[in-house]
Amino acid sequence: MVNVVLYIHILAATAWIGGSLLLFALGILLKGKEAQAQTYEYLGPIYGYFETFWLVVLIATGGFLFVHFNLISVLTLDINESTLGYMMSNKLFYVGTITVLTIIHMRIALKTHKGNRTTLQKIVSRASSMLIFFLNLVVLWYAMQLRHILS
Repeated sequence: MVNVVLYIHILAATAWIGGSLLLFALGILLKGKEAQAQTYEYLGPIYGYFETFWLVVLIATGGFLFVHFNLISVLTLDINESTLGYMMSNKLFYVGTITVLTIIHMRIALKTHKGNRTTLQKIVSRASSMLIFFLNLVVLWYAMQLRHILS
C-alpha cells in the first residue's frame, strides 16, 4: 500500500512540475501577444484543472506518507540540530506557500477568464505563477534531499 501511495505521489509531482515546465516554455517560446493570448485562453482552464487535481493528489499522498512514516515527530526536533527536521520544515513551508499562491492564481484566472485583468491582477497573476514555478524546483530539491536522508 505504501509503495502504491509513494508511486502516486511521484507521479503527481511529475505531472505538477511537468505542467509548470510546459507553461514556462510556452511563455518563452510563443512569440507575439496574440499567440500567447489565444494559447492561454484555451489551454489555461484545462491546465488549471489538471494542475489543481495533481496538487490535491500531492498534498493527500504527501500527508499520508508523512503520517505513515511518523514524520510529525521530526517537526518537534530542533532544526539547528536535525537536518531531517530542517529539511522537512522547509519543504512543508514551501508546499504551503505554493498552495496559497496557487489558490490566489486560480481565483484571478477563474474570475477574469475571457475578460480583462486589472494591472494589479496581471502583476499578481504573473508573479504568483513565476513563484510557483521556481518554488516547485525548490520543493523538488528538498524532496531529493529528504529521500537521501531517509534512505
